[in-house]
Amino acid sequence: MTAAGPFEIYFDFDNTITEFDVLDDFISRFSINEEWKVAEEEWAAGAIGSRECLERQLAQVRISPEALADYLRTIAIDPGFPPILELLRSRGVHPVILSDSFSEIITAVLAHNGITGIPTFANRMRLEGDRPVISFPYFGSICTTCANCKTSHLVRRDRPAGTRKIYVGDGKSDICPAGFCEILFAKGSLFEHYATIRKDCHPFARLSEVLPRLNLLLS
Repeated sequence: MTAAGPFEIYFDFDNTITEFDVLDDFISRFSINEEWKVAEEEWAAGAIGSRECLERQLAQVRISPEALADYLRTIAIDPGFPPILELLRSRGVHPVILSDSFSEIITAVLAHNGITGIPTFANRMRLEGDRPVISFPYFGSICTTCANCKTSHLVRRDRPAGTRKIYVGDGKSDICPAGFCEILFAKGSLFEHYATIRKDCHPFARLSEVLPRLNLLLS
């Protein structure tokens, strides 16, 4: 708890903690054909949910364990993220990552960037030979739009009175959970969605812009 708290803070992963959408890049690099684009277009148009989209896209991916490990070692994170983690630690606030990507990708990328121990709620992926086998442990908790129902991870009845939830994200899968948080840092399509309907929607392009506002909130 802080002088202004208590607080909870939730981060999206792709294009929020990382500087680009790692999952999209992974799929486009290692797909054996262009069929992933059709699923992506249908998802963007709202014709299918992200689970069906990912199932169809990952069915076209072929990658060895060694190639996957080599690829994930190349992914950098936004340099503003480690200073935010330092600030949160100093204020006793524990970050959580919510993602429609896969835990195995997220934890590997973070570890290669020197970060471990952040609770992460995401989909799951393992390789059988060169084929990804995926599962969705949080699908359908509240709705079936997203493969991982991020909002379900915000539904708690045991938080202290007055707790304020902070959300930091960028995209379509963040719209619903962001609506359940009192403080929002947004970019990309998330900012476009909330900019005119929430006065507390703080825009950012890089996480270095989030740090000073967080410092004020938590002081």
